[in-house]
Amino acid sequence: MPKKAEAIIIKEDWCKSCEFCVQFCPTDVLEMKGLVPIVVNFDACTVCGLCEVLCPDFAIVVTVAEESTQK
Repeated sequence: MPKKAEAIIIKEDWCKSCEFCVQFCPTDVLEMKGLVPIVVNFDACTVCGLCEVLCPDFAIVVTVAEESTQK
């Protein structure tokens, strides 16, 4: 089962508006609103981690929903 994002946290006060997260997101989850990115398509997130890894300011955190171990 593919991973599912639980939350995409954007720390606006850490963001320097480089737009790397928006430019490199393969599924267009984010877009800029003024000087900060916002989540516009949460369900499209594949938890690839590019937004987190490419952010030079560590302003984005993607949390992953835990898989249920019950069958």
